[in-house]
Formats: sequence, structure tokens, C-alpha cells
Amino acid sequence: MDRVSIVNVKVYSEDEIYDPGYVTFERGRIIDVGYFSEHEVQDLSFDKMIKLSPSYSLIPGMIDLHIHGAGGYDTMDATEESLRSISTILPQEGTTSYLATTITQHGEAIEAALLNVRHYIEHKNKSGHAEVLGIHLEGPFINQNRAGAQPNEHIILPSVDLFKKWQTLANGNIKLVTMAPELDKDHQLTKYLNDSKVVTSIGHSDATYEEAMEGFQVGISHATHLYNGMKGLHHREPGVVGAALLDQKVLVEIIADGIHVRPEMIELAYKLKGKNGIILVTDAMRAKCLGDGQFELGGQQVIVKNKEATLADGTLAGSILKMNEAVLNMKTYTGCSLEDIIQMTSLNPAKQLRIDHRKGSIVIGKDADLVVLNEKLEVYMTVCLGEIAFKDSLEEDGQ
Repeated sequence: MDRVSIVNVKVYSEDEIYDPGYVTFERGRIIDVGYFSEHEVQDLSFDKMIKLSPSYSLIPGMIDLHIHGAGGYDTMDATEESLRSISTILPQEGTTSYLATTITQHGEAIEAALLNVRHYIEHKNKSGHAEVLGIHLEGPFINQNRAGAQPNEHIILPSVDLFKKWQTLANGNIKLVTMAPELDKDHQLTKYLNDSKVVTSIGHSDATYEEAMEGFQVGISHATHLYNGMKGLHHREPGVVGAALLDQKVLVEIIADGIHVRPEMIELAYKLKGKNGIILVTDAMRAKCLGDGQFELGGQQVIVKNKEATLADGTLAGSILKMNEAVLNMKTYTGCSLEDIIQMTSLNPAKQLRIDHRKGSIVIGKDADLVVLNEKLEVYMTVCLGEIAFKDSLEEDGQ
């Protein structure tokens, strides 16, 4: 496999910004990073050089912990074609790895999806495609009062035994579970998940502030799409939102599309949680990249119009947000820096999944998951495990 160097670009490594800098990778791993000089290019060891503009930025690949589908495909399709297609599409928006996310459905449908993701991870993940890191089990252990677009008829109470069965089917690949802790008797499932090192997330929950805080104390460390599908902030009842904003150990997902959450509330979350407490996600469904029309989510008809995806009754049903759009929106809403964005799209999710030893930042020895952004912060090129997965054909890189 070729040793490739991307040079003459502003490199945002974990510890330093190299301007201009270079990154060299081989066999899917970063092997060198540093300052770039035209006079010292002969000192670099590479088989191929990709020379860019110093006005471009090289950042670590983005990790989406909450995505159902894209391009007409969904995790619940339970087909290899669907996961392969999603993994091919996501690099266009700078996403280099993700959790394939399920939805509340009857047990057989969930089990089919789990088995399919397991098979894909074990046999079909490959360089040049966004990597499936595992499964985000969203439901069915949620509260009917906060179901949102999750089908009510398939919601069930939290069950350790059922989760054990599903985790066995998935061969340990369920990495994150969204659940309503107020329905978890004696916090049995929460404690089991915590002991099993599965990220436990409060979501689609009608918990009171006290119930949420109690859940945090026994192991919940994540909040699914903050503000959406949970008891909101009230001056006499802080609810799930208040608890998640105040507990600094809890990382909160935000869908920064300006539809799910008003920009001012995103700014509020940013001021309270800071760059270390937020993870940007898309919660995208199969309609992403397909424009307006009628689609399906969890067996329900979804109407997409003017970038908004809803059920027939107007309930928001996931999003069609792309990660690069979330980046631009977050900067606009909060004024945060690109370094902050990297924290929220790469390092925080990597740390949450306990994979920051190999992903989440540009460091020697980590996976060569890289994204090149142009001056407008548009995705110019994406590298997944050392192989170019996407390149904007409308621009020239001057090789």
C-alpha cells in the first residue's frame, strides 16, 4: 500500500496546529505529522504527495454517533447493501465512521438489523468507506409520552434479559443505548449497561430532574438529541434538559439543523456545556441527500419538505442534516472555533466510545481518517482508513 503525504495545508493535530503542515499515512495509519517546507520536501518519505493550498484545513474525520440512514437506505433495512451505501455516502459530508442506529420496532426487525450490522462489521468494513463502529440502540426501552417518531406500539419496558439476548446476537457491537431511566426498575438495565461498558443515554424520556440526576449517578453519561424527546426546561421543574445541562459528566448530542433546536438554545447549551460536553450528530434518516418527497421511518410515512422531515401529524421524524452542515451551523449559532468543532465532531465521540486510542484526532499511530476543508469549510476531500473516499471534482488540488 502506498505511503501518502498530504502537504501544504493547515493541519489541526491534537496538540498543535501546523500551518502549513503535512500528514503522512500508510496502511491506514498516520505515521508522521509536522510542519511543511518547500525546501525540505525531499526529506519526507512518501510514494505519493497530495499538495493542497495552505488556505485549506486538515481535520480528523467526523464520527456520527446517531444516524439511521441516508440516500434511500436505513439501518433497519437489515441488508448489506444498505450499510454499504450509507458508508459510501457519508464521506461526502466528512463523516469517516458512525454508529448504525436502530429505531423502536418489533423484536424480529431489531434482531435482523443487529445481525446484519454484526456481519457487516466482521466482514465488510473496509478502507475508503465510512467505518461502522457499532450499533446505537435507540429504543425500544423508552417512554411513550416522549416517543416522538418512535412507533408507540413497539415500546417496551427496559429488560436486562432482552438486552443480553440482543447483545449476544450483535456479538457485543451494541455500543450505545438510548432509554428512559424512569422506567428502569431499580436501575437494573442502567447498571448492567454501565458494568458492561456500554454507553447509556437518557432519551425519549419523561423523567423529572430528580429521576434524571439519579440515573446519572448510576451510570448514564450521555443524552440523546438534547431538547428533543425529553422533559423540557421549566423554572420549577428543570426536567431532563436541566439535569443534562448541569451535570458536567454527561455529554449531550445536538442536532444543529436549526429545526430541531432553535439557534439560541444551541448557544445556551454551548455556553453551559462547552466544547467538551457536546457531540454533534445528524439523527439523519433515509431521506438525506434525496430532496423533498415521501419516505419511510420505522414503518411510518415521513414527509420531507423544505429540509424538514415530519410524520403526517407534524411530529419531527429524524433529520436530513449532513455533518458538514452541522459544522457550519454550529459556528454560525455560537461563534465557536474550528478547534471546538473538532472536539464536538471527532474527539468527544471517540472518547465516549472509548476508541480515542485510534480515532478522534490527528496523532501518529491513529487511524488515517482525515477531512480536508476549503476556505468556506466545505468538504474538499475525505480519507477513510488511508484511502480517499471522496474528492470534490469541481476543485483542483494542484498535484
